[in-house]
Amino acid sequence: MPLLRDCTSELASSYLISHADNPVDWWTWGEDALGEATRRDCPIFLSVGYAACHWCHVMAHESFEDPTLAALLNENFVAIKVDREERPDLDQLYMAATQLINGHGGWPMSVFLLPDGRPFTAGTYYPPVDRHGQVGFGTLLSAVSTAWRTRRGDVDSQARAVEQSLSREIAFVEHLAPRTTPLDLANIRVALALEIAEATDADGGESAPRFPRPSFVDALLVDANDSSRDAARRILHAMSRRGLFDHLGGGFARYSVDAEWHVPHFEKMLSDQALLARTYFLAARESEDFAPFAEVARRTVRFVQEELRVSAGYATSLDADAAGVEGSHITWTTEEVQFALLEAGLESDLEQVLTRLTIRAPGDLEGRSVPRLADGANFTPPRALVPALDALEASRRRRPQPTRDDKVILEWNAMFARALFASRDPAMLSDSMALLLSLESTHFQRGHWWRTERGRDYATAADVAWLIDAFVDAYEIAGDDTWLTRAYDAASYLVEHYWDGPVATARSPHDGGGIFSTSDQCVDLFARPKEIFDGATPSSHAVATRALARVALCRGDQNLMAIAERLVEIGAELLATHPRAVPDLLAAAGLVNGLEVVIPGEPNMLSDHVRSLPMLRGVVITGSGSSPLLAGRQAGLAYVCTAGSCQRPVGTVEELTVVLRGAI
Repeated sequence: MPLLRDCTSELASSYLISHADNPVDWWTWGEDALGEATRRDCPIFLSVGYAACHWCHVMAHESFEDPTLAALLNENFVAIKVDREERPDLDQLYMAATQLINGHGGWPMSVFLLPDGRPFTAGTYYPPVDRHGQVGFGTLLSAVSTAWRTRRGDVDSQARAVEQSLSREIAFVEHLAPRTTPLDLANIRVALALEIAEATDADGGESAPRFPRPSFVDALLVDANDSSRDAARRILHAMSRRGLFDHLGGGFARYSVDAEWHVPHFEKMLSDQALLARTYFLAARESEDFAPFAEVARRTVRFVQEELRVSAGYATSLDADAAGVEGSHITWTTEEVQFALLEAGLESDLEQVLTRLTIRAPGDLEGRSVPRLADGANFTPPRALVPALDALEASRRRRPQPTRDDKVILEWNAMFARALFASRDPAMLSDSMALLLSLESTHFQRGHWWRTERGRDYATAADVAWLIDAFVDAYEIAGDDTWLTRAYDAASYLVEHYWDGPVATARSPHDGGGIFSTSDQCVDLFARPKEIFDGATPSSHAVATRALARVALCRGDQNLMAIAERLVEIGAELLATHPRAVPDLLAAAGLVNGLEVVIPGEPNMLSDHVRSLPMLRGVVITGSGSSPLLAGRQAGLAYVCTAGSCQRPVGTVEELTVVLRGAI
């Protein structure tokens, strides 16, 4: 595509659109930009960020809006702007390079490339001029431009060295030592939960800054004991009661800058809401004392549905800043609270509100308070205080609001669909199925799945894998063959376009090198990365393992199961030695040859009971569809099977509970 300013009508990214009017001649990523760099024989400056990134905005205002710096860029470089959320594959590739060159990564990411796309130097945020020992952006541009003209051989040599190091980094999966002894998944799960529990302090975390890790909570609640259950409770309790959670508007901020979850970085991402809501819903089923956590999940879902809904699904994020001030739409002074309540005629509630939300002078953040619940206060407010809290929320809405990034990412919307399914609430289940049908109509175009509704960037492996997972959820809930067909078709698409090498089968289970992050249709990167380490979101390797195993279980498909087994086999040594780095793969590995609970016929007490359970290592197959597991089995009975071996059928919830306890 051409210059950014010439194609704004074709863009889905508010981040890219916000840079279209910069004096920098930004190009979009693609053959046009790379070809321009070749024609001019000049280096590329690649800037990667996203709409809710605070320091991306800072660098934009300081440097990219500065005419002098823009002229320096335009004269000596081809400048390319990329939204990392649209191109996570590109971001993954160049972030690995940035970490190799610079020792750390982050956004905004600033990378200098040869015209063929190979990086030779990189960094993150740069101030406009030299400051406090940090090189200024103008100084950097001049130095790189001079090196390009006078020491071209050194630049080329550096690019070759980075490429060689990067080739191993981005294909780490391919260099894992094979595991020669069987995995003991049960013991690994116990060891991981113990490790996480021991590292969890009284405030439900480790060091600052504190990022939510829903996968760690899930790991603590699998086969939970008192220690891991207590650690999970501390984490869930702290995240939902402190400043990380928005106690007026709902939803979670991206992370906390301090060690007590008090002061957040205020951006709100759909992915965080989806993963956290699902974890809180699942945790609420753990025991009676965890049940109140369901309200945290419901308020998170409500925030997404009220604030992020767009025509094609759900928007990506809300910015951390409003009117250029970080968190100004969230924080309060005591005087502002008093004025808002006075306006509403509720000034008598002032002290209760200030106490409940811990709003006081001078506050936690530059003289202002981030609302957080007082010790001992219930998460659900007392009914008498609801009008006062509503008045504060209404007052807050009259302030300048953060911008919203309206692009609809397939992966994150499928995540949210799974969170809605985890609620087991009839209205949310209906919303989730409607969302999946909407995504199918907007994101499947011209025979391919796409990352966003604009159909510009091919879907990543994570996009497709999360969609498969959500389709299986819909099948488990509805017992309708059309959902299983959708899941199988998407699974076939994943294997066709993302699998590396010969495809594993039941006859050749050790074939293939796993899952590429990018589609084989995506040819604009100099290498195809893979990812296996789980981070803020699960790796595509882990999600693909889980999704393919679940489809295989529902269909009794041994060839598809062999692919999931191969993915576990590839990561086996990591699972055995560093499970903390791959908690989602560990969870997915439990589904390989996992549990099949087959309940033919119409919904009944048995199917209702099973659907109320997390079923983390199994699937539920109901109805009268085409799954071979339903064939020849009596309606109204439950059949529990593992790896082709089935227990005797049972007809009561009590009997089923006993059988499940033994099977799980």
